Amino acid sequence: MQNYKDLKVWVKAHEFALSVYTVTQNFPKEEVYGLTSQLRRAAVAIAANIAEGCGKKTQSDFANFLNISLGSANESDYYILLAKDLSYIKPDNFLSLSAHINEIKAMLINLITKVRQG
Repeated sequence: MQNYKDLKVWVKAHEFALSVYTVTQNFPKEEVYGLTSQLRRAAVAIAANIAEGCGKKTQSDFANFLNISLGSANESDYYILLAKDLSYIKPDNFLSLSAHINEIKAMLINLITKVRQG
């Protein structure tokens, strides 16, 4: 269908995943298979599902993958809140990540709406 790298939402999602990897480097070692892994997986899934959806033949399939991406964005949103509440990330990092994920969610919702409308 289209090159995922040309989508602004994919660029933002990729940047978010890179930020999550940076921030989670400082998480406690006992979280490596817990919150660190879960947050990283969810963050990567946002951009990965956008990319996968771009390779599908129908707009409906693309919209479904965007919807999955939105689910991963919501999951990431919760994990960064949990990390903040556990004092694994500093408040300023939380605010930055939270603003970033909220922007991505809004972009995904707009794109899903456009794709579903044809």
